Amino acid sequence: MGKKILAFLLVPFLLFYAFPASADKKEERVWEEEIVYSLMIDKFNNGDPANDRVHEADEAGFEGGDFKGITAKLDYLQEMGFTTILLSPVFQNDSGGFHGEAVTDFYKTEEHFGSTEDLKKLVEEAHRRKMKVMLEFPVDRVAEAHPWNSNPETKDWIKAGADNGGSEWNKGLPVINLENEEVRAYLIEAAKWWMDETQVDGFSLQYLDNVPSDFIKAFTSEVKSFKKGSYLIGAVNEGSRKELAELEAAGLDGIKDIQLNKPMRDAFSKIDASSSALLDNWKENVSAYDQPSLFPAYLDDKNTVRYTRDMVDQKQFPGSRWKLALFYLYTQPQVPIVFYGSEIAVNGGGPPDNVPLMSFWAKEELIEFIGRLAEIRSQHPALTHGTMELLYEKDGMLVFKREYQDDTIVVAINNTSEDQTAVIQAADLQDGKELRGLYGTDMVRSENGEYKIIVDREMTEIYDLVDKSSYNIPFIIALFAVFGFFIVFMYAAWKRGKKHNMRP
Repeated sequence: MGKKILAFLLVPFLLFYAFPASADKKEERVWEEEIVYSLMIDKFNNGDPANDRVHEADEAGFEGGDFKGITAKLDYLQEMGFTTILLSPVFQNDSGGFHGEAVTDFYKTEEHFGSTEDLKKLVEEAHRRKMKVMLEFPVDRVAEAHPWNSNPETKDWIKAGADNGGSEWNKGLPVINLENEEVRAYLIEAAKWWMDETQVDGFSLQYLDNVPSDFIKAFTSEVKSFKKGSYLIGAVNEGSRKELAELEAAGLDGIKDIQLNKPMRDAFSKIDASSSALLDNWKENVSAYDQPSLFPAYLDDKNTVRYTRDMVDQKQFPGSRWKLALFYLYTQPQVPIVFYGSEIAVNGGGPPDNVPLMSFWAKEELIEFIGRLAEIRSQHPALTHGTMELLYEKDGMLVFKREYQDDTIVVAINNTSEDQTAVIQAADLQDGKELRGLYGTDMVRSENGEYKIIVDREMTEIYDLVDKSSYNIPFIIALFAVFGFFIVFMYAAWKRGKKHNMRP
């Protein structure tokens, strides 16, 4: 009798969960669906103190971060919704090369970071969590101590006396001669070796300003042929859209969008600032690139002043500023890259002041905020594959639409000092629908051909455009029927039990 009663109790719940639910298996993620966390290995987390003192004379700048330390923090990164980890160069470096840019051997890991086995374990654990791992791969310079500089057989692998820019990290280091076919083949084979040995998922090629496009084309072609589905992105110190378009044509999955960086920093480092330049930038990208959504968007990185410094200079509270900026970063069309420490509003000037040792004191509220944004982005194809259309902008009150197939998302960001109302014509969306809040609980219905979106000062919301709410009559009837049958059954069981108890 007890088992029968339990079975009937379960029926309503089984009925409830049987109503529309997608059982489709999600396909393998593509590049535009990634959310990237970029970090400097030495500055992130110390997981193995034993490698802190490898060579006493070579400790300048090293602070202990290593592969084991990153592995220990994978759950922390996954909790915030990051799907890809981008590591600073892992290769063996010259004295003080905590940044990884002064490579002395492309086939060995830097001892301070741990062994190749440690890196393999990191990748394995990341993959177990369905996260990908990418490595920054320097292809423009090597350390003075690299054997290529002293070996007569490789003397033409280095450009004599050349200094074609570089960065604060590698300025003055010997420039690789990428016109030489042997050195090209060497670098490509090294990249394939790391993919085969550690199963990393791709590379970020840094400082491509003066790297020949035919080398990039050969690198991307061979690496992608070697490992299907691998990611290859690039970065330049400066460059026009025409120059970035040439890099896109060379086969890279995306190039970090330096054109977007300043407009984003300007828009959210202070209050009551116009956001129009952000949408203008997107329109120009659509005209300039074949696939602009593949270009990563970022607020700061190891080559910039920390974004928090902009906020402090504007005498603004970094907490609210970062929330608004991240909200836009996660809802705009390009792949978000977040530099380590952004979740705790790390401050700092130019390199190396911008890469302090990480402190894991982030408030749970901010971690939940970032994690919720990542969840919403991953659940709505309009945010990863959709178009972008401006609906309203005035002095920092920004409303835009993202659309892909039957998924329509509306984003509202109030970066002003007052509560704002944005009136959106139903013709720009669809009449007779409603905007249902995904981050908060707001709901906006179309009335008289308009949607009135009201957002408090320095607040945000993401809306899903859906049919107006109505009662699910068939479901309600079915639910009451089940409970009715259950009551009848219980009454019959009670009567039967009563008769049984009355027998002599």
